Amino acid sequence: MGYRFLQTRPFLTLAFSGLALSLSGCASDHYFMVKKENVEDVRSSVHSQRATLVTMEQNAGVRHEQLLQENRESTQSILDAIATQVEKPSCPPPKAAPSCPAPSKNAGQADRLKGKVVVGEVEKFFLAEPGLVYTARIDSGAETSSIHARNIQRFERDGSNWVRFEVPVPGTEDTKWVSMEKEISRRVKIVQSSADESERRVVVELQFAIGDHQQVAEFTLADRKNLTYEVLIGRNVLRDVMLIDVGKEFATELPKSYLEQSGNGGEK
Repeated sequence: MGYRFLQTRPFLTLAFSGLALSLSGCASDHYFMVKKENVEDVRSSVHSQRATLVTMEQNAGVRHEQLLQENRESTQSILDAIATQVEKPSCPPPKAAPSCPAPSKNAGQADRLKGKVVVGEVEKFFLAEPGLVYTARIDSGAETSSIHARNIQRFERDGSNWVRFEVPVPGTEDTKWVSMEKEISRRVKIVQSSADESERRVVVELQFAIGDHQQVAEFTLADRKNLTYEVLIGRNVLRDVMLIDVGKEFATELPKSYLEQSGNGGEK
C-alpha cells in the first residue's frame, strides 16, 4: 500500500494545482464583470447615444437635401438665363451719305490731256458730305491726301472700326464745324520734318469732285489749322487721273449745281 500512495501523490499534487488555477481564473473574470445594479445605467447610456446618432443622421440628411435644392435652383437660373434671348446692343445705322449731284446743267470745266484732268497748284474742292467747297492745294510730293479735322473719336459699329470727327465750314474762321462719321480704312504713320516723333493718323474714304471729275479716295484726318489750306490733294488722287500744270491756279471749275448745294457758296 505504501508504494501505491507514493505513486499517486504527484497526481494529487497536479489536481490541487489545477483547482487553484481554476479558482484564480474565476476570480479574475468576476473582477471585470459589471455589477447587476449598474446594468440599467449602461442601457440608458446606450439608448441616449443611439438617439443622438439618429438625430445627427436626420440633421445631415436635411442639410444634404437643402444643398441639393439650392444646386437645382442655381442650375435652373442658369438655364433660364441661357434660354432668354438678349438682343446684342448695336450702334444706330450710319446715315446715308450724300453723293455728288449729277452735273446736268452748267457743267463744270476741266481740261484733259490724254484722258487725265489738268489741274493747277490750287483748285476748288467739293466735299460731297456734308456738301462744302474748300480750296485745296495740289501737291505731288504728298503720298496721301489730307483734310483738316478735329474731335477725332474712334468707336465700333457692328464689329467694324469707325471714326467720328468734325470738319470746318470754310469762311467761318473755324467757328462752325460739321460732324461726320466714316468707317476707318486704315491707319498710316506720318513722319514730319518739324517733329521728332512720328504720328499715326486715321484714314477714311471721302467722295469729292474737282471740276467735273468725281472720285472716292482716301484722306487722312489731320490738324491743319496752322496751314493755309484745309485740304491737301496727294499722289493717291493724282495717280493715273490728274496732271499738274504748275503755272496755273483754278484750272478747273465746279458745276454750278455743286456751288448751289454748298453751304458756304463756294467761298473760302
